Amino acid sequence: MRTMRTLGRAALGLVVATLIPVAPVGAVDTVTIGTVGSPSANLWPVFIGLDKGFFAAENVKPDLIYVPASAAVIQQLAAGSLDVTMSTGLVDPIRAVDQGAALALARFEVQAPPYAMTAKPNIKSLKDLKGKVISVGGAKDITRTYAERMLAPHGLKPGDYDFVYAGATTARAQALLGGAVDAALLLPPSNFQVQAAGYNDLGLTVEYAPELPFSGTAVNKAWAGRNQDVLRRVLAAQAKSIEYFYDDHNRADVVRILVAVSGQKAEDVEKSYDFFRKNNFFDRTGKISRARMNALLDALVGLGDLPARGNIERFLLPGVAQLSD
Repeated sequence: MRTMRTLGRAALGLVVATLIPVAPVGAVDTVTIGTVGSPSANLWPVFIGLDKGFFAAENVKPDLIYVPASAAVIQQLAAGSLDVTMSTGLVDPIRAVDQGAALALARFEVQAPPYAMTAKPNIKSLKDLKGKVISVGGAKDITRTYAERMLAPHGLKPGDYDFVYAGATTARAQALLGGAVDAALLLPPSNFQVQAAGYNDLGLTVEYAPELPFSGTAVNKAWAGRNQDVLRRVLAAQAKSIEYFYDDHNRADVVRILVAVSGQKAEDVEKSYDFFRKNNFFDRTGKISRARMNALLDALVGLGDLPARGNIERFLLPGVAQLSD
Protein backbone atom coordinates (compact mmCIF):
# COMPACT_ATOMS: atom_id res chain seq x y z
CA MET A 1 0.00 0.00 0.00
CA ARG A 2 2.77 2.41 0.85
CA THR A 3 4.30 1.82 -2.55
CA MET A 4 0.97 2.39 -4.29
CA ARG A 5 0.33 5.65 -2.43
CA THR A 6 3.78 6.87 -3.37
CA LEU A 7 3.21 6.06 -7.00
CA GLY A 8 -0.21 7.67 -6.85
CA ARG A 9 1.20 10.92 -5.51
CA ALA A 10 3.87 10.92 -8.21
CA ALA A 11 1.28 10.38 -10.92
CA LEU A 12 -0.95 13.10 -9.49
CA GLY A 13 2.01 15.46 -9.37
CA LEU A 14 2.74 14.76 -13.03
CA VAL A 15 -0.87 15.52 -13.99
CA VAL A 16 -0.90 18.77 -12.02
CA ALA A 17 2.43 19.82 -13.55
CA THR A 18 1.01 19.41 -17.04
CA LEU A 19 -1.96 21.62 -16.17
CA ILE A 20 -0.07 24.56 -14.63
CA PRO A 21 1.43 26.98 -17.19
CA VAL A 22 5.18 27.25 -16.79
CA ALA A 23 7.14 30.28 -18.04
CA PRO A 24 9.66 29.32 -20.71
CA VAL A 25 13.22 29.09 -19.48
CA GLY A 26 15.69 31.19 -21.45
CA ALA A 27 13.13 32.58 -23.89
CA VAL A 28 14.76 34.18 -26.93
CA ASP A 29 14.15 37.88 -27.54
CA THR A 30 14.00 39.01 -31.17
CA VAL A 31 15.52 42.45 -31.75
CA THR A 32 14.93 44.27 -35.02
CA ILE A 33 18.23 45.88 -35.97
CA GLY A 34 18.49 48.31 -38.86
CA THR A 35 21.60 49.18 -40.81
CA VAL A 36 22.60 50.83 -44.08
CA GLY A 37 23.04 49.23 -47.46
CA SER A 38 24.38 45.71 -47.55
CA PRO A 39 26.95 43.56 -45.70
CA SER A 40 30.23 45.44 -45.21
CA ALA A 41 33.19 45.51 -42.87
CA ASN A 42 31.43 48.04 -40.60
CA LEU A 43 29.02 45.30 -39.57
CA TRP A 44 31.68 42.71 -38.89
CA PRO A 45 30.84 42.43 -35.16
CA VAL A 46 27.21 41.62 -35.95
CA PHE A 47 28.18 38.86 -38.37
CA ILE A 48 30.74 37.49 -35.92
CA GLY A 49 28.15 37.46 -33.14
CA LEU A 50 25.68 35.58 -35.31
CA ASP A 51 28.23 33.07 -36.59
CA LYS A 52 29.91 32.35 -33.25
CA GLY A 53 26.68 32.22 -31.26
CA PHE A 54 27.39 35.25 -29.06
CA PHE A 55 23.87 36.64 -29.56
CA ALA A 56 22.34 33.19 -29.07
CA ALA A 57 24.26 32.81 -25.79
CA GLU A 58 22.57 36.02 -24.63
CA ASN A 59 19.14 34.68 -25.71
CA VAL A 60 18.92 37.33 -28.41
CA LYS A 61 17.88 36.78 -32.03
CA PRO A 62 18.85 39.75 -34.24
CA ASP A 63 16.51 40.42 -37.17
CA LEU A 64 18.85 42.41 -39.41
CA ILE A 65 17.16 44.87 -41.80
CA TYR A 66 19.08 46.64 -44.58
CA VAL A 67 17.91 50.13 -45.49
CA PRO A 68 19.26 52.12 -48.48
CA ALA A 69 20.40 55.26 -46.60
CA SER A 70 21.39 56.31 -43.09
CA ALA A 71 18.69 59.01 -42.86
CA ALA A 72 16.04 56.43 -43.76
CA VAL A 73 17.33 54.06 -41.07
CA ILE A 74 16.89 56.78 -38.46
CA GLN A 75 13.39 57.63 -39.72
CA GLN A 76 12.37 54.00 -39.27
CA LEU A 77 13.99 53.88 -35.83
CA ALA A 78 12.08 56.99 -34.75
CA ALA A 79 8.82 55.51 -36.09
CA GLY A 80 9.35 52.32 -34.08
CA SER A 81 9.77 50.05 -37.10
CA LEU A 82 13.26 49.28 -35.80
CA ASP A 83 14.34 48.68 -32.21
CA VAL A 84 18.06 49.34 -32.64
CA THR A 85 20.37 50.52 -35.39
CA MET A 86 23.99 49.43 -35.75
CA SER A 87 26.79 50.81 -37.87
CA THR A 88 24.73 53.96 -38.19
CA GLY A 89 26.41 57.21 -39.17
CA LEU A 90 26.28 59.29 -35.98
CA VAL A 91 25.21 62.56 -37.55
CA ASP A 92 21.71 61.34 -38.42
CA PRO A 93 20.62 60.28 -34.91
CA ILE A 94 22.23 63.43 -33.50
CA ARG A 95 20.22 65.62 -35.87
CA ALA A 96 17.08 63.66 -35.11
CA VAL A 97 17.50 64.00 -31.34
CA ASP A 98 18.17 67.73 -31.72
CA GLN A 99 14.86 68.00 -33.57
CA GLY A 100 12.97 66.19 -30.83
CA ALA A 101 13.02 62.54 -31.90
CA ALA A 102 12.87 60.04 -29.03
CA LEU A 103 16.15 58.35 -29.92
CA ALA A 104 19.44 57.95 -28.09
CA LEU A 105 22.97 56.67 -28.57
CA ALA A 106 24.03 53.61 -26.60
CA ARG A 107 27.69 53.35 -27.66
CA PHE A 108 30.26 54.15 -30.34
CA GLU A 109 31.14 51.39 -32.79
CA VAL A 110 33.62 52.65 -35.40
CA GLN A 111 35.49 55.43 -33.65
CA ALA A 112 37.15 57.02 -36.71
CA PRO A 113 36.12 57.19 -40.37
CA PRO A 114 37.33 54.12 -42.34
CA TYR A 115 36.64 55.49 -45.84
CA ALA A 116 38.96 55.71 -48.83
CA MET A 117 38.57 58.20 -51.68
CA THR A 118 38.82 56.04 -54.79
CA ALA A 119 38.97 57.48 -58.31
CA LYS A 120 39.17 56.61 -61.99
CA PRO A 121 42.57 55.44 -63.27
CA ASN A 122 43.33 58.80 -64.92
CA ILE A 123 42.88 60.72 -61.65
CA LYS A 124 46.07 60.61 -59.62
CA SER A 125 45.52 62.93 -56.65
CA LEU A 126 42.85 64.70 -54.62
CA LYS A 127 43.61 68.03 -56.31
CA ASP A 128 42.78 66.39 -59.64
CA LEU A 129 39.15 66.17 -58.49
CA LYS A 130 38.55 69.80 -59.39
CA GLY A 131 35.61 69.90 -61.78
CA LYS A 132 34.89 66.22 -61.19
CA VAL A 133 31.84 64.31 -59.91
CA ILE A 134 32.18 62.57 -56.53
CA SER A 135 29.74 60.08 -55.03
CA VAL A 136 28.98 60.36 -51.31
CA GLY A 137 26.16 59.13 -49.12
CA GLY A 138 23.84 62.13 -49.14
CA ALA A 139 23.52 65.90 -49.03
CA LYS A 140 23.54 65.80 -45.22
CA ASP A 141 25.48 62.57 -44.85
CA ILE A 142 28.70 62.46 -42.83
CA THR A 143 30.50 61.24 -45.95
CA ARG A 144 30.00 64.68 -47.49
CA THR A 145 31.75 66.24 -44.50
CA TYR A 146 34.57 63.72 -44.84
CA ALA A 147 35.00 64.48 -48.54
CA GLU A 148 35.11 68.23 -47.95
CA ARG A 149 37.67 67.71 -45.15
CA MET A 150 39.87 65.72 -47.56
CA LEU A 151 39.62 68.19 -50.43
CA ALA A 152 40.08 71.50 -48.57
CA PRO A 153 43.82 71.06 -47.83
CA HIS A 154 44.37 70.55 -51.56
CA GLY A 155 42.85 73.88 -52.49
CA LEU A 156 39.38 72.65 -53.42
CA LYS A 157 36.31 74.23 -51.89
CA PRO A 158 32.58 73.50 -52.32
CA GLY A 159 31.64 74.47 -55.86
CA ASP A 160 34.94 73.26 -57.32
CA TYR A 161 33.43 69.77 -57.68
CA ASP A 162 30.00 68.17 -57.81
CA PHE A 163 28.46 65.62 -55.50
CA VAL A 164 26.01 62.88 -56.41
CA TYR A 165 24.39 60.81 -53.71
CA ALA A 166 24.09 57.07 -53.10
CA GLY A 167 23.43 55.86 -49.57
CA ALA A 168 25.29 52.56 -49.65
CA THR A 169 28.99 52.11 -50.36
CA THR A 170 28.22 49.24 -52.75
CA ALA A 171 26.05 51.56 -54.84
CA ARG A 172 28.82 54.16 -54.93
CA ALA A 173 31.32 51.51 -56.00
CA GLN A 174 29.06 50.43 -58.86
CA ALA A 175 28.60 54.04 -59.95
CA LEU A 176 32.38 54.46 -60.09
CA LEU A 177 32.98 51.19 -61.92
CA GLY A 178 30.19 52.03 -64.35
CA GLY A 179 31.70 55.42 -65.20
CA ALA A 180 28.80 57.46 -63.78
CA VAL A 181 31.11 59.31 -61.36
CA ASP A 182 34.80 60.19 -61.26
CA ALA A 183 35.43 59.29 -57.63
CA ALA A 184 33.65 57.85 -54.61
CA LEU A 185 34.11 57.49 -50.87
CA LEU A 186 34.14 53.75 -50.25
CA LEU A 187 34.29 51.42 -47.28
CA PRO A 188 36.24 48.17 -47.15
CA PRO A 189 36.08 45.74 -48.80
CA SER A 190 34.53 47.67 -51.73
CA ASN A 191 37.50 50.04 -51.98
CA PHE A 192 39.93 47.13 -52.32
CA GLN A 193 37.72 45.49 -54.92
CA VAL A 194 37.66 48.69 -56.99
CA GLN A 195 41.40 49.24 -56.61
CA ALA A 196 42.01 45.71 -57.87
CA ALA A 197 40.18 46.75 -61.03
CA GLY A 198 42.77 49.49 -61.66
CA TYR A 199 41.24 52.45 -59.84
CA ASN A 200 43.33 54.74 -57.64
CA ASP A 201 43.35 55.20 -53.87
CA LEU A 202 43.65 58.96 -53.35
CA GLY A 203 43.74 58.89 -49.55
CA LEU A 204 42.04 57.82 -46.35
CA THR A 205 39.49 59.88 -44.47
CA VAL A 206 41.09 59.00 -41.15
CA GLU A 207 44.16 61.00 -42.22
CA TYR A 208 42.05 64.16 -42.51
CA ALA A 209 39.42 63.71 -39.79
CA PRO A 210 40.88 61.33 -37.18
CA GLU A 211 38.94 62.97 -34.35
CA LEU A 212 35.50 62.45 -35.89
CA PRO A 213 33.73 59.24 -34.81
CA PHE A 214 31.89 57.46 -37.59
CA SER A 215 29.20 55.08 -36.37
CA GLY A 216 27.39 53.89 -33.30
CA THR A 217 24.47 51.97 -31.85
CA ALA A 218 21.28 54.01 -31.59
CA VAL A 219 18.01 52.95 -30.00
CA ASN A 220 14.35 53.85 -29.97
CA LYS A 221 13.95 55.19 -26.43
CA ALA A 222 10.46 53.76 -25.93
CA TRP A 223 11.66 50.29 -26.89
CA ALA A 224 14.79 50.64 -24.75
CA GLY A 225 12.70 51.71 -21.78
CA ARG A 226 10.70 48.49 -22.01
CA ASN A 227 13.66 46.27 -22.85
CA GLN A 228 16.70 47.57 -21.00
CA ASP A 229 17.83 44.05 -20.06
CA VAL A 230 17.51 42.90 -23.67
CA LEU A 231 19.54 45.90 -24.83
CA ARG A 232 22.28 45.12 -22.30
CA ARG A 233 22.45 41.59 -23.66
CA VAL A 234 22.68 42.88 -27.23
CA LEU A 235 25.57 45.14 -26.22
CA ALA A 236 27.27 42.30 -24.35
CA ALA A 237 27.17 40.10 -27.47
CA GLN A 238 28.47 43.01 -29.53
CA ALA A 239 31.40 43.50 -27.14
CA LYS A 240 32.31 39.80 -27.28
CA SER A 241 32.24 39.95 -31.07
CA ILE A 242 34.60 42.93 -31.18
CA GLU A 243 37.07 41.17 -28.89
CA TYR A 244 36.90 38.10 -31.12
CA PHE A 245 37.71 40.33 -34.11
CA TYR A 246 40.83 41.75 -32.47
CA ASP A 247 42.30 38.38 -31.52
CA ASP A 248 45.00 37.62 -34.12
CA HIS A 249 44.32 33.91 -33.77
CA ASN A 250 40.85 34.47 -35.23
CA ARG A 251 41.96 36.27 -38.41
CA ALA A 252 41.16 33.42 -40.82
CA ASP A 253 37.80 32.76 -39.17
CA VAL A 254 36.83 36.43 -39.15
CA VAL A 255 37.73 36.70 -42.84
CA ARG A 256 35.67 33.59 -43.58
CA ILE A 257 32.63 35.11 -41.86
CA LEU A 258 32.61 38.31 -43.92
CA VAL A 259 33.36 36.48 -47.19
CA ALA A 260 30.33 34.27 -46.54
CA VAL A 261 27.88 37.12 -45.96
CA SER A 262 29.27 39.70 -48.42
CA GLY A 263 30.28 37.56 -51.38
CA GLN A 264 33.52 39.55 -51.64
CA LYS A 265 36.82 37.96 -52.58
CA ALA A 266 38.86 36.56 -49.71
CA GLU A 267 41.91 38.65 -50.61
CA ASP A 268 39.86 41.88 -50.42
CA VAL A 269 38.38 40.88 -47.08
CA GLU A 270 41.84 40.00 -45.75
CA LYS A 271 42.99 43.52 -46.65
CA SER A 272 39.91 44.88 -44.90
CA TYR A 273 40.70 42.94 -41.74
CA ASP A 274 44.28 44.23 -41.64
CA PHE A 275 43.05 47.76 -42.37
CA PHE A 276 40.47 47.78 -39.58
CA ARG A 277 42.75 46.13 -37.06
CA LYS A 278 45.81 48.27 -37.81
CA ASN A 279 43.82 51.49 -37.42
CA ASN A 280 41.92 50.28 -34.35
CA PHE A 281 38.61 51.32 -35.92
CA PHE A 282 36.28 49.24 -33.73
CA ASP A 283 35.85 50.77 -30.29
CA ARG A 284 36.60 48.23 -27.56
CA THR A 285 35.50 50.26 -24.54
CA GLY A 286 31.76 50.16 -25.18
CA LYS A 287 31.68 53.83 -24.18
CA ILE A 288 31.26 57.20 -25.85
CA SER A 289 34.31 59.43 -25.94
CA ARG A 290 33.48 62.93 -24.74
CA ALA A 291 36.30 64.45 -26.82
CA ARG A 292 35.22 62.71 -30.04
CA MET A 293 31.56 63.46 -29.45
CA ASN A 294 32.32 67.14 -28.91
CA ALA A 295 34.45 67.21 -32.09
CA LEU A 296 31.54 65.79 -34.09
CA LEU A 297 29.06 68.24 -32.56
CA ASP A 298 31.40 71.14 -33.33
CA ALA A 299 31.60 69.97 -36.95
CA LEU A 300 27.80 69.93 -37.16
CA VAL A 301 27.58 73.39 -35.62
CA GLY A 302 30.06 74.59 -38.25
CA LEU A 303 27.82 73.17 -40.98
CA GLY A 304 24.78 74.92 -39.51
CA ASP A 305 23.12 71.59 -38.68
CA LEU A 306 23.08 72.32 -34.94
CA PRO A 307 22.56 75.72 -33.32
CA ALA A 308 25.08 74.96 -30.56
CA ARG A 309 26.96 72.03 -29.04
CA GLY A 310 25.03 72.07 -25.77
CA ASN A 311 25.10 69.28 -23.20
CA ILE A 312 26.17 66.11 -24.99
CA GLU A 313 24.32 63.90 -22.52
CA ARG A 314 21.03 64.83 -24.18
CA PHE A 315 22.04 62.52 -27.03
CA LEU A 316 22.84 59.52 -24.79
CA LEU A 317 20.64 56.75 -23.37
CA PRO A 318 20.46 57.20 -19.58
CA GLY A 319 21.51 54.22 -17.53
CA VAL A 320 23.16 52.48 -20.49
CA ALA A 321 25.47 54.83 -22.41
CA GLN A 322 28.70 55.65 -20.60
CA LEU A 323 30.97 58.62 -21.24
CA SER A 324 34.75 58.42 -21.26
CA ASP A 325 37.30 61.22 -21.64
